[in-house]
Amino acid sequence: MKKFFVLVLLFSLDYFSKLIIFKTISLNKFIEIFPILDLAHIHNYGISFGLFANSISSWIIIIIGIAIVAVIFYMMMDSSNIIEKWGYLLIIIGAISNIFDRIVNGYVVDFIYLHYKNFYWPAFNFADIYITFGVLMILLNFLIKFKKTYKKEN
Repeated sequence: MKKFFVLVLLFSLDYFSKLIIFKTISLNKFIEIFPILDLAHIHNYGISFGLFANSISSWIIIIIGIAIVAVIFYMMMDSSNIIEKWGYLLIIIGAISNIFDRIVNGYVVDFIYLHYKNFYWPAFNFADIYITFGVLMILLNFLIKFKKTYKKEN
C-alpha cells in the first residue's frame, strides 16, 4: 500500500508540474530562476535528451517503454532487497509518467534546464529525476553487495 501511495504522489507531482509549465510558459521560452537554473517549456519528441526525435514513432517509444516497465516490474517483484525494490519503483514511476505524457500529448514536457557558463544540460522533468535516482539506488545496492562479497573472499 505504501508503494502505491508513493506511486500516486510522485506521478501527480510530475503530472501537475508539467501541466503548470504547459499552461504558464510559452513553448520554447526560458525563465531564469537562478543563474544556473531556468524553467522552460520544451516538447521532447524523442527519448532521453531528445535522441531519435525525428526517426522513431511516438507509438514505438510507448510500446518499448511499456515493455521495459513490465520487465522492471518483474525484477522489482523478484527482488528481496528493499533498496533495490525502491529503486525499481522509482524507475517505474518515472517511466509511467513519461509514457502517460507521450500517450496524451505525443511528446514529453521537459522544463528543468540547468546550465553553467558554456555548459548546457538538456531539459528534463521530475519523471527523469525519479528514473535517475532509481538507477543510482540500484547501482549503490550493487556496489554494497559487491563490497560484501569481496570482503568475504579476502
